[in-house]
Amino acid sequence: MDSRRPPEYAIDLTADRSHVRDIVKGLLHTIFFHRYFTPIYPSTHELLDLTLPFVSQPDIEALIETRTTTLLRHLDTSSSSSSSRNQHTFLTLTLQFLERKRRRTWFLQKPDEETPWETWNLNITVLPNNSRSSGLSNTPSNDYSYNQTRQIMSHELEKATWQVLEIANQQRNHIPPITTNESNPFPYDLKIKVAGSGGKGMILLAGGGGSGGGGVGGGGLGERGGQEGWGGKMGIF
Repeated sequence: MDSRRPPEYAIDLTADRSHVRDIVKGLLHTIFFHRYFTPIYPSTHELLDLTLPFVSQPDIEALIETRTTTLLRHLDTSSSSSSSRNQHTFLTLTLQFLERKRRRTWFLQKPDEETPWETWNLNITVLPNNSRSSGLSNTPSNDYSYNQTRQIMSHELEKATWQVLEIANQQRNHIPPITTNESNPFPYDLKIKVAGSGGKGMILLAGGGGSGGGGVGGGGLGERGGQEGWGGKMGIF
């Protein structure tokens, strides 16, 4: 029995309130693009002057949309009080890819057991909106602050994207063999945790995931149609 602990990868990002949804969605889609072993039609979207991959699968899109909506609702609720309006918010999104194992006894079959084979922790510092992004009057100071924050977000997102690409291309030995004909052989789970009052502890906002969907079949890394060759087409990919 292999008792090796499945790998965990940590990615640190900064986002202001007006960009946090897009940054979270962009990075999650980037990870799914490299870990979703189902034929897909490749597409892209633009974010902070970067071109990122987009997984056009209803189950994945719905999961990411639901989680980001929950996240934004929490941020809006937290920022409604004057004491926390100008404070940073710390949150972690944990995306796990799972292996489904069948459990049998001598006389019956037990429910399948799902164990993680890879975990991604996206640690995000959410900055309060400055005056410009909040729609208030523009001043040179506000413009400078906005542009500086945008540069930081763009730099960190680009760095995180390259990190995902490097991990996906170089670390493959831990990926379980595909032993099923299901459309997506590996279920996934996405949790959101936010720091408690005063930054103490983490509170679970949402959890759960899905089994994926899409066309029949699948392939390993680099075997899916359209995935090879991204480096020459997308700048980052």
